[in-house]
Amino acid sequence: MPRRFLPLGDQAVMAYCDREEDALALAESARRADFPWRLDVVQAYSSVALFYDLAQINFTAACEALAELTNPTSDARRGTTHRIPVCYERGLDFARIEQRTGLARTEIIRLHRETIYTVYAIGFCPGFPYLGYLPAELAGVPRLESPRLRVEAGSVGLTGRQTGIYTEDRPGGWNIVGQTPLTLVDVAEGYFPLRTGDCVEFYAISEAEFAAMLGRRLGLN
Repeated sequence: MPRRFLPLGDQAVMAYCDREEDALALAESARRADFPWRLDVVQAYSSVALFYDLAQINFTAACEALAELTNPTSDARRGTTHRIPVCYERGLDFARIEQRTGLARTEIIRLHRETIYTVYAIGFCPGFPYLGYLPAELAGVPRLESPRLRVEAGSVGLTGRQTGIYTEDRPGGWNIVGQTPLTLVDVAEGYFPLRTGDCVEFYAISEAEFAAMLGRRLGLN
């Protein structure tokens, strides 16, 4: 479990684990412990940040509390599996991915949608899920040399070993392979259905299906 603890500012502990799975389990155990001084728990890949109320506890005591959770219970939360539709006809960068991987477009799509991904982190823009890991055949494609000034919400991209979903219109440099019609974030309503530890499985839809599903929320498609 945690190999080292470091301060994150003056009101948080950053715990580093050997594996993503250990970090997921530690984060869930920290949430279940319901420490009265806990403000938030944020897991990303192999690290866990525990934010605390400085009026109630200090860094050393917070580290000690986390250290007591080094053997999370086996019933720690198992993430929800979400099936997300993708219109691969809306992919913008297949030519580039084909050149980098040597794979045909149909094979790129097959490998991308047949993999079940874990949400290892959320960031960049509200609710943006960093999903890992791509199959080896698709891994290693770098970001665009010049990022796009606007990537449409719902765009599904990949780079390195990861794939992800742009939840809002944003600039971005990932290689776009398609677009989901679903709404994955509503900041005003506090709607953030994807959490670290969840799993994502993509499935292909047509342009007509994309139009029919546009704007629906995850789980209502």
